Amino acid sequence: METTTVEERFTRIGARARVLEARRLVGLRVDVRTDDRGEFFDLWVPADVGLEVLDVQPRDRHLLLMARGEEKSRFLCGHDERHWFAAAVPERAPVTTVAQAKDALKPGLVRARQGRLAPRLRNRRRNPVFVRQGEWFFLPAPDFAPQDWVILRRERLARGRGTPHVAEEAVRSGGETVYISYRHPSELAPTEYEAFLRRHPDARRWSWEVARRDPEVHVRGRVTHPDHRTVVLRGWHLVLANTEQEARAAGSLAFID
Repeated sequence: METTTVEERFTRIGARARVLEARRLVGLRVDVRTDDRGEFFDLWVPADVGLEVLDVQPRDRHLLLMARGEEKSRFLCGHDERHWFAAAVPERAPVTTVAQAKDALKPGLVRARQGRLAPRLRNRRRNPVFVRQGEWFFLPAPDFAPQDWVILRRERLARGRGTPHVAEEAVRSGGETVYISYRHPSELAPTEYEAFLRRHPDARRWSWEVARRDPEVHVRGRVTHPDHRTVVLRGWHLVLANTEQEARAAGSLAFID
């Protein structure tokens, strides 16, 4: 598909886009940037990668973009509340429409439960099955009844290094203990932490935080984020992230939520 055609497809959803040649990249790179006219998409495309817009939904302000190189990568691009976004779709789901891409980005439990909903309700941010804020889904958990002493206040919900969502009340259970320091690029499991300290004794003086990786999380009350409307959850809800991190192409996204 020609560059001008791709850019024109973005205008149909009310977005600006630039298709740029990238000589040193492997695979497509998608960036949401800002100038004096507002937000726009930069699509950095290597010479051996072709772009195709598979589906455009102007009223919904979403489109499905496919990059065709050594393998096919798909990106759902659109507008969510206040900002433009792009999300990599897991490769296990060879989607061809915006609706299919939205389903592929939902956690498995959400897809299983939404079968009871009328199709027109399934992509609303609030319905009887879930409340959604950005990449997070909150599912009602009426049988969850934690003791007061385990409830955390103003708990952060974060994936990667993006701006965290903040829950008024939260309970974390299970998961794996990890050690985190702003001076180390990634979290370390206990055995990795001890091995790292043996190799770098000076690191014992760093500021380390003990956290839990992949715990089960329940939240209640207000959930806030600067880029999204505040949601208020009446009663406890199970927290699930969308499936974007399952996509190998997730590393092609340059902007951070």
